[in-house]
Amino acid sequence: MLLSTTLALPGFAQQTTSSANAQAATASASQSATAPDLEPLPPDTPKNFWDGDDPNLVNLVAHPFASKKYVQRHVAPIRDRINELDELTSENGKAIKDTDARAQQGIQLASEKSSLADQHATDASNKAQLAQTTATQVATRVSTEEQIVGNIDQYKGSGQTEIRFRPGQTVLSKDAKDALDQMATPLKDQRSYIIEVRGYAPGRGQAAIASSQKMADSVVRYLVLNHQIPVYRIYVMSMGNAPAAGADGTMAKHTSAGRVEISLMKNDLVGSMQH
Repeated sequence: MLLSTTLALPGFAQQTTSSANAQAATASASQSATAPDLEPLPPDTPKNFWDGDDPNLVNLVAHPFASKKYVQRHVAPIRDRINELDELTSENGKAIKDTDARAQQGIQLASEKSSLADQHATDASNKAQLAQTTATQVATRVSTEEQIVGNIDQYKGSGQTEIRFRPGQTVLSKDAKDALDQMATPLKDQRSYIIEVRGYAPGRGQAAIASSQKMADSVVRYLVLNHQIPVYRIYVMSMGNAPAAGADGTMAKHTSAGRVEISLMKNDLVGSMQH
């Protein structure tokens, strides 16, 4: 039995050694594929069947089943390489996390810049629209003002009042004041009108002109003081003893009594545009 055991152990030990060598070679190839920048594991080069163990009876019986030294010698290089791979994996994980964090920060910064650009574009569009609206309003206002300027002298007669004076008098009578009140009262708070005041007096030369001027001044004074008619809306002319135009457009005779003709002129086109 002892002889049979002695003959069987070498073959079994050789198979165990070959299996261990094959496992070491497989681990070395895996590490080389995973980490090509690391040095490969050194190949197992046993010195002899016992790999440095003394070939005594105890080792013959226990080898390679219970040799701690034998196991450590074959496992230590693999364990070291596994530790190195763990360190590389940890470093790669940290690098990936750092890259992801920078990528997220870049995406957020790009999103903020895009939002800011959109806001600026919206503000620019609003300003452009406001400028277009303002330009349209200005163009409309200019067109309206041009029409007003074009129609500014388009006055038409709206009414005529005649005030008569007794010979040698320039003071307004009650009937004359009533006539002026009836004409001037509707003009309160109105615009786009003018009043023509023409004075006529009998006589000749400068005497007639001076007399007609006094009568016209009496009418103007009453309109300004009693009805607050602006002076710039009143145009006065002293006609003296000049012939006045008739109702049919023909020239009438010279006046035989003092009188003042008041003509109200309105510009309805300008007034409607202003309203």
